Amino acid sequence: MNTKLKENQNPVLIKLLTFLIFMMFAMTTDAVGVIIPEVMKQFKLSMTVAGLIHYMPMITIALSGVLLGFLADKLGRKATIILGLAFYAINSYLYIIADTYGFILSLMAIAGLAIGVFKTGSLALIGDISNSTKQHTSTMNAVEGFFAVGSIIGPAIVTYLLSRGFEWRLLYVIAGSLCVALIIMAMLVKFPKTKKTVEEPINLSGTLSMLKDPYAIGFSIGAFFYVSVECAVYVWMPTLIEGYKGNLIFIASYALTIFFILRAAGRFLGVWLMSHFNWPVILSVFSFIIFLCFLGSVVLGIGAAIVLLPLTGLFMSVLYPTINSKGISCFPKAKHGSIAGVILFFSATGAALGPLAMGAVSDMFNHTAMYGFILATVFAALLFAGTIYNVMFNPTKNRLQHLDETEY
Repeated sequence: MNTKLKENQNPVLIKLLTFLIFMMFAMTTDAVGVIIPEVMKQFKLSMTVAGLIHYMPMITIALSGVLLGFLADKLGRKATIILGLAFYAINSYLYIIADTYGFILSLMAIAGLAIGVFKTGSLALIGDISNSTKQHTSTMNAVEGFFAVGSIIGPAIVTYLLSRGFEWRLLYVIAGSLCVALIIMAMLVKFPKTKKTVEEPINLSGTLSMLKDPYAIGFSIGAFFYVSVECAVYVWMPTLIEGYKGNLIFIASYALTIFFILRAAGRFLGVWLMSHFNWPVILSVFSFIIFLCFLGSVVLGIGAAIVLLPLTGLFMSVLYPTINSKGISCFPKAKHGSIAGVILFFSATGAALGPLAMGAVSDMFNHTAMYGFILATVFAALLFAGTIYNVMFNPTKNRLQHLDETEY
């Protein structure tokens, strides 16, 4: 048995804590789609200005990941997670008094910084409680499954609050209260010790030096294109199918909900898939199906898009957690916080720049959203090309085998 797991007497609670952390912040980050219309009405904003609620936290998550990711390695997982959650909780409670759009946007930005801190700490913790790189990937799929569940719960809470005449800002009070509970849980649980195998100083320059590593760059670029493709669906699909009056009106009405449900179900399925099948093959097959769904949407039109775009949620489900897991697993555990921060930077940048580029392309062609999805289809093609390269050359095989022997 892994000696690090022997030292940790609470592996189940550690996993539960990680799962709940991801579910908690997904409730807020993925609820922006239903919050933006309310903010537009309340403060009389344009779509471009109101859209900053999505872009701002993505930008600060990216900056936090690359600039502060090393804290998980330097301060330890426990201290980093508690620090990030504490800032997030305080920031969430401040929504009670946020009465201007500038104030709200500032809170969104600070939330992104806090998320970057506790997320990199949590991602690094997954390595500490894993017996192998293969188990790391299965656990990452489970973690992202809880994130996907939070993506469903958050918008549902906002919708319920609004239907009862309450402010959408109460969602953040709920999230802040969950943070307090998670902080108490983190303080009471005994964390495993991180295996120290590197002598290099743990600081920002060490994180930035990872940008020279081909494994870090390769998986980071993969994460960038994946997130760009995923955001294309949940940011712009509602605009694409808006006003549809055909026979598939029921599916069109619940298209985004169907996407999130399939993504959540697929991630829990991914726990089993990644335990029993070759991960490069799974990624290549699923990314090819995603590419076909996007291609079919732009070639066959909105009627096809209503079915094909939500369906991508099932096949997207295993891609991000697996890309993230294998990228992190290509480095010693003592560097897991830093590499998690690098990949998070590219992920959050993709979440900001991908939809932004799609919107710009759509505006160039008479504000027609389908042109933005042509760009997203190119992103999907590039993602598929990367997975094919991975299958053909399997560049990570030796490195992962070596780290399985020395780190797990």
